[in-house]
Amino acid sequence: MADDVIFDTHAHLIADDYTAYPASPLRGTTHVTQMTYSATAEWLIDQMDANGVGKACIVQRGHVYGYDNSYIIDSGKKYPDRFVPVVILDAQDPETPAKYRDMALNHGVRGLRLAQTHFEFFDTAWMNSPEAMECWRTAADLGTPVAIIFFRRHLSWALPALKFIAEYLPSLPIIVDHIGTPHTLSNPEKARYDAAGLDSSMPPPPDFGIAETIAMFEKLPNVSFKFTEINMERLADQKVEPSRFIRRLADAFGADRLMWGSDLGQSEWPYADKAQLARQAAAELNADERRAFLYGTADRLYAR
Repeated sequence: MADDVIFDTHAHLIADDYTAYPASPLRGTTHVTQMTYSATAEWLIDQMDANGVGKACIVQRGHVYGYDNSYIIDSGKKYPDRFVPVVILDAQDPETPAKYRDMALNHGVRGLRLAQTHFEFFDTAWMNSPEAMECWRTAADLGTPVAIIFFRRHLSWALPALKFIAEYLPSLPIIVDHIGTPHTLSNPEKARYDAAGLDSSMPPPPDFGIAETIAMFEKLPNVSFKFTEINMERLADQKVEPSRFIRRLADAFGADRLMWGSDLGQSEWPYADKAQLARQAAAELNADERRAFLYGTADRLYAR
């Protein structure tokens, strides 16, 4: 395998058949009720082939489809050699562990994602209520990773809650989407920050805010971090080369705990630009680190 082949860990598919796959967004403060574009499985495979991307995690777009994971499951079954389905489910629904177990054992699903959709909420029940903890335990039993996304506003209390879970389930692979530093601030959340008069500035190099956030996971090897276009956008705001950020993360955690994701289906840069920037972000890594960041970490965690 060539050194620059990529495993895209964060591609949101959006069907072009709105009858077969209607919008059913999560109820929250960020959602989409009517799609004006698509990112189909076939289109993504064409883009992957054109840009040296071998595999992709197709991650449920909760703000479009909510907990109806039909399109990514169907796409994963259609293209099992290229796609790894990662579903979003309601962790506070007592039926979720059984549903997820069936998806993992019988429908090709290889990962669970948890998400808080309410910018204004300050609880952690969505991730560590008794019902939610049963979801984590089920994923650990199945050996499938759990990815989790945070609003920047929630990091100060949500990251310590995640640390407890990582310590409680040391065999469970956990992936923090969009890194988990303040650079997790997406454009929609940034707009909310600015409208509320909150400080949306980014901590500068060389530490990038790591010490105040994800440094707590340095000695927890089951926690990995996903670098995406959202992080690229915040670094671009600072006029900082992404390779400096990736080098700092690799020094803190090791490149074998880092991976790249395009955020296709939400972030708007052309896919060719996304892939090119991923490779550029690895510029300060050595050859082994580069292979881990671009492909190896994800391939190991999501191996069937």
